[in-house]
Amino acid sequence: MTLAQFAVALVAIATALSLAMSLAWAAEQATGNSGWIDTGWTFGLGTVGVLCTLVPFAVPPFESAPRRILVAVAVFAWAMRLGLHIASRTTGIVDDPRYAALRKSWGPGQASRQMWLLAQKQALVSIPLALSIFLAARDPAPVLRLQDVLATFIFVAAIVGEAIADRQLREFRASAPARHAICDAGLWRWSRHPNYFFEWFGWLGYAVIAVDFTGAYPWGWLAFAGPACMYWLLVHVSGIPPLEEHMLRTRGDAYRAYRARTSAFFPLPPDKVAAPVER
Repeated sequence: MTLAQFAVALVAIATALSLAMSLAWAAEQATGNSGWIDTGWTFGLGTVGVLCTLVPFAVPPFESAPRRILVAVAVFAWAMRLGLHIASRTTGIVDDPRYAALRKSWGPGQASRQMWLLAQKQALVSIPLALSIFLAARDPAPVLRLQDVLATFIFVAAIVGEAIADRQLREFRASAPARHAICDAGLWRWSRHPNYFFEWFGWLGYAVIAVDFTGAYPWGWLAFAGPACMYWLLVHVSGIPPLEEHMLRTRGDAYRAYRARTSAFFPLPPDKVAAPVER
């Protein structure tokens, strides 16, 4: 792959993601439910990712076909599971509290425009994710290797782990005696956000496929931008910070105690967790 081909792919990916998030914003505007932003993001990134694997750009049509199919299946499975989960959750709520708080802070005169800009920012930060898919699918190694098998196990573990975490939380909420009870069972005893952890873990699979230790495919190292970006988003930007702010506001001391004994992201035994410093 030449530098010019890489630049063309980057522009195409950015344009497609921008369009996908514009459609997600349109769904949010039509329904008033900002949960469709996340649904649109998942299905949009999934669609762009599958196209990245199947469109024969910068690679002969049938070169590395098994690997490209593997990557396409992984992207499709991820998007369908997560997208349908978020869509189901969205249909059961009036609005997403995180976006609702932002909309309130913007005011009615700016909310629509600011929400579109936020959606475009999400498209922008999703470029490294789609790029990692693109690069994994174009690794020119002629046959599947041990690292492709390892990546397959990563994909399966991530999808299954995230599905289990989501199911445990859903079942807890359905059976919890109090509306603001805190899920502290199963995977949620080991991590305050096990669904986020497995979401990040799955993106490592694309980097594992793309990297080439022989030096024959130097572009593959850029695929690590995908999991690095996802970690940054989940841990420091749009994942844990706003959600924990909401949980502290609505659960108070009970959630502070849960924070003190439970790892924020990486699953750890509860007795190995140091209490976070309150600010």
